[in-house]
Amino acid sequence: MAMKGPGLFPDIGKKAKDLLTRDYTYDQKLTFSTVSASGVGLTSTAVKKGGLYSLDVSSVYKYKNTLVNVKVDTESNISTTLTILEVLPSTKLVTSVKLPDYNSGKVEVQYFHENASFATAVGVKPSPVVELSGTVGAQGVAFGAEAGYDTATGKFTKYSAAIGVTKPDYHAAFILADKGDTIKVSGLYHLDEKQKASAVAELTRKLSTNENTLTVGGLYMVDPQTSVKARLNNTGTLAALLQHEVKPKSILTVSGEFDTKALDRPPKFGLALALKP
Repeated sequence: MAMKGPGLFPDIGKKAKDLLTRDYTYDQKLTFSTVSASGVGLTSTAVKKGGLYSLDVSSVYKYKNTLVNVKVDTESNISTTLTILEVLPSTKLVTSVKLPDYNSGKVEVQYFHENASFATAVGVKPSPVVELSGTVGAQGVAFGAEAGYDTATGKFTKYSAAIGVTKPDYHAAFILADKGDTIKVSGLYHLDEKQKASAVAELTRKLSTNENTLTVGGLYMVDPQTSVKARLNNTGTLAALLQHEVKPKSILTVSGEFDTKALDRPPKFGLALALKP
């Protein structure tokens, strides 16, 4: 089901956030994905973080409008997600649970309209947290809000509001989050028509502490198989990554981060290899 309308509330400001954070890793990670003859997609991921190793295996199976995802990790956690597309016209149903924590179960309904999108998520425990979000908009401008309500305590767990603007050459967002305590303004601008180079900036202000965080970054496509990204914030933390498609659908990512104000500290390095035969 192709998503229609202005998108869900978390989509506001997502492009700028992804450029600043996505694919940065400071561990050693190997991912291998394949598809069996029966159509089941299998993905195995091994991660070395410090001196610890972890492994998880996930499977994805699609039958008509139903998508089943099961993930098992080395700590014996089993995560299951069932997605039903077009359960009603323009509506998606998503149910998830992580065992052995039965209270982690959640049921979510997403509705996509030409000028509006809505989502409702309810936990399956006796006194669940109910989450509501909605976005309305047209011609690249979207207004959204979300709220979470704990039926056990009778209190709001969160409420946020946002405005997003999406145009062919730029994306901008203004977000009021953390129950009105955090203001986040972000913008992403494509420097050329083919979007080979992009610049991004994000300013976050915490009203309760008067703390400001400014992060700037950029993306440059060296060639169709190679891209570089970098980011720098006002605390002096500089990070960069190189991503290369070693063969079709197989990606190698090398990333690093260091504190420009404390060069005596060892930098962080990460290596990720995702293989798809």
